[in-house]
Amino acid sequence: MLNFSAVEQVFPFLLKATLVTLELSILSIMIGLILGLFAALMKISNSKILQGIASFYIWIIRGTPLIAQLLLIYFGLPQLGIQIGAFESAVIGLGINAGAFIAEIFRGGILSIPKGQTEAAASLGMNYFKTLWRIILPQAFRVSVPALGNQAISMLKDTSLASIITVSELMMTSQQFAAGNFAFIEFYIAASAIYLALTTLVYAVLRNVEHRLSASDH
Repeated sequence: MLNFSAVEQVFPFLLKATLVTLELSILSIMIGLILGLFAALMKISNSKILQGIASFYIWIIRGTPLIAQLLLIYFGLPQLGIQIGAFESAVIGLGINAGAFIAEIFRGGILSIPKGQTEAAASLGMNYFKTLWRIILPQAFRVSVPALGNQAISMLKDTSLASIITVSELMMTSQQFAAGNFAFIEFYIAASAIYLALTTLVYAVLRNVEHRLSASDH
C-alpha cells in the first residue's frame, strides 16, 4: 500500500526544489536562444570559417550525451583553473546543449522565408542587417515557435540531469527524501507529477502564443 504522508510532510522542500528547476530551465533556454541564433546566422553566412565553427559546435554538442557535457564542465573546468559552482555549471551545460538544437531550428526557420522578401527589401535600400532584423528574423521566429516550444519542454525535463553534479533541483531532492524515508515509489510519483504539471503549463502557454501569432497573421 502506497503512503504519501512522507511526501506531504516535505512538500514545501519539493516546491523549493521545483523553483530551482524552473530557474535552471529559464536561464538555460535564454542562453540557448542566444547561442542558437548566433550559430544559425553563422551557419547560413557566406564565411566558410563561420560556417565551419557553427557546424563543429552543432556536431559535437548534438553528438555527445548531455550528461557527459555537464560532467566535463563541472569537473573539467576546475582542472583548468576555472572555479564555478554546480548551479552555474548546470546552466552553462544545459544552455550550450540547447543552443546546438535551437541553432538548427532557427536555421530552418530562416531558410523557410522566401528569398523574394530579401530581394524586395534590398530594392527599398535596406541593408543586410536591417533586412535580417526587421523582416527575416520576426517571420523565422513565428515559424520556429512550435519547435522552440518542444525544445523548452525537453530542457525542462533535462534539468533532472543536473542532479548528477549535485544541483539540488527537483529530482535530486526527491531522491534524497525517497532514500531517507524508504518511499521511493511515492517520491518518484510526486516528482513525476510535478514535472507533468510544469510541462503541461508550458505547453498551454505555447499553444496560446501560437494561437495569438496565427490570429495576428489574419
